[in-house]
Amino acid sequence: MSNNDYTPPPVWQWEPGNGGKFASINRPEAGATHDEDLPVGEHPHQLYSLATPNGVKVTVMFEELLARGFEDAEYDAWLVRIDQGDQFGSGFVELNPNSKIPAMADHSLDPPMRVFESGAILLYLAEKFDAFVPGGRRARSECMNWLFWQMGSAPYLGGGFGHFYAYAPVSIKYCIDRFAMEAKRQLDVLDRHLDRNEFIAGDYSIADMAIWPWYGQLALGRLYDAGEFLQVQSYENLQRWAHAIDARPAVSRGRMVNRPFGDPAMQLLERHDSGDFETRTQDKIGEKSD
Repeated sequence: MSNNDYTPPPVWQWEPGNGGKFASINRPEAGATHDEDLPVGEHPHQLYSLATPNGVKVTVMFEELLARGFEDAEYDAWLVRIDQGDQFGSGFVELNPNSKIPAMADHSLDPPMRVFESGAILLYLAEKFDAFVPGGRRARSECMNWLFWQMGSAPYLGGGFGHFYAYAPVSIKYCIDRFAMEAKRQLDVLDRHLDRNEFIAGDYSIADMAIWPWYGQLALGRLYDAGEFLQVQSYENLQRWAHAIDARPAVSRGRMVNRPFGDPAMQLLERHDSGDFETRTQDKIGEKSD
């Protein structure tokens, strides 16, 4: 049956292994598939993540807090290999019933506080340390506008455009065209906004940290090998902003954490100390990441 001939049945039925890069881990129900406790390190914050755009948001936030001098923002970052189903272990599901990275436990509280969803973690840390979120109702509201814009928009970029352009088992013109149009509209939203603003919401903030791993890295040609297809270089204001954020040392470090792919020098599978960036990347320890 061709895609053009498909008629949805009265009741949908799951067909396991129906194609696509992540077909082996997708299923239509929640809950744990196996018993597995989560490791716990010595720092106040325990992060369980992977260096996808959503994971990078949080590691950038931690590294920016530490760079600003917040010693109590120290964290252990544990790798969650979603291609191997780590997110369905009982310990992770207890931390995040939605089985998505990133998830965090704040052990400075008794009992530890769980926080899941990348935007929620950014806001939690910003409020805890009173950093990277503006004060005053108007400025704070603008920051929240853009934080939640990202949370609502990125699924169209990742689950929509990225899936059908890069991961789907077949190329479907309608799907690629539909989500490419939306991805370019979102890029234009940002480009127009950044024509009048150096950063997303006043000074550098969690709004930038939320948006950059998705749209900034897309503009830099790092997502889906789609830079030429989407003509990302044409968004000049977005390019200026994307390069400015990319140049921040804390952002570079944040990109490395829980990263099991790409340049071995950029892969820090686990992060337990600031010195790990100099001594524990995959090019230094000579181990394969998979």
